[in-house]
Amino acid sequence: MDITLIKTFIEVARTGSFIAASSRLFVTQSAVSLRIQRLEENLGHPLFIRSKAGAVLTPAGEQFERYALSLLKLWEEARQQISIPEGYSRAFFVGADYSLWPRLGFRWLDSLQTAMPELSVHAEVGMPSRITRFLVEGIVHAALLYTPQLRPGLTVEPALDDELILVASYPEATIDDKKDYVSVDWGPEFTHALAVAVPHLTDSGRSMALGALAVEYIVNRRASAYVPARSVQRYLDSGKLKIVADAPRFPYPSWVVWRDDLDEDLAKLARNCLKDVVQAAEREQESIVDTIEHVNEYQPYRFESMRNE
Repeated sequence: MDITLIKTFIEVARTGSFIAASSRLFVTQSAVSLRIQRLEENLGHPLFIRSKAGAVLTPAGEQFERYALSLLKLWEEARQQISIPEGYSRAFFVGADYSLWPRLGFRWLDSLQTAMPELSVHAEVGMPSRITRFLVEGIVHAALLYTPQLRPGLTVEPALDDELILVASYPEATIDDKKDYVSVDWGPEFTHALAVAVPHLTDSGRSMALGALAVEYIVNRRASAYVPARSVQRYLDSGKLKIVADAPRFPYPSWVVWRDDLDEDLAKLARNCLKDVVQAAEREQESIVDTIEHVNEYQPYRFESMRNE
């Protein structure tokens, strides 16, 4: 069976729309319709009820959905196994948010290959929705994310604590500098916490949904923004960015998401390697914590856990 038809079916089922699926698959709507029609002809049953409101799975479609995911997973496993380079016997595919690669992801890959030299590793980067889709479809085995999405067949565990801190590219920045502030989308919990703690910063003339790339934007302009502390440590050390004094900071933990069907031995090795990397990162964090505490002698706001609000 053509795996393209399976992927198209999964996208339509996931989005509930032929139009949305065509956008995600980078093909025309007519191409999506033709693929679903071919799949329905092969199975001998309609899979979707079409309407102006979108596409809803039929009973046959609901039954086929779980098989489609299994077929796609088997395809990815076969593709990964066949693509293992000569001299390697196993493979491990990892996805992560952009800003989690330098201080966590890359070191995890290094640790894995040190512990198992015959292990081939592959890295993926993207927004949480993209990486989650890769997890569900079996394209990656595990992922490091700031905002994980719960899905059947996936397990989420804490990885590394971090904080969102206010930094600026110019030394005289203060918490009151609204015109130079860039609003970055770090999720609804942060948006709510910021509105309570520093309401005047919620109405910014510059906003970004590209959280992981915000650092690269502000470091080259007169600007300030809330960013994960770990992602800017090298810029703080070099003096390219400064911590804005007395600005509240907000918890922003990272998480590791595992596929439940990951080989038991490989999962154990990966967990142990990640544990070692996290412990090393926590020791390194002591310097940036000391810097933050020194600059922020007074903090009027402190949110211990945004996720429990």
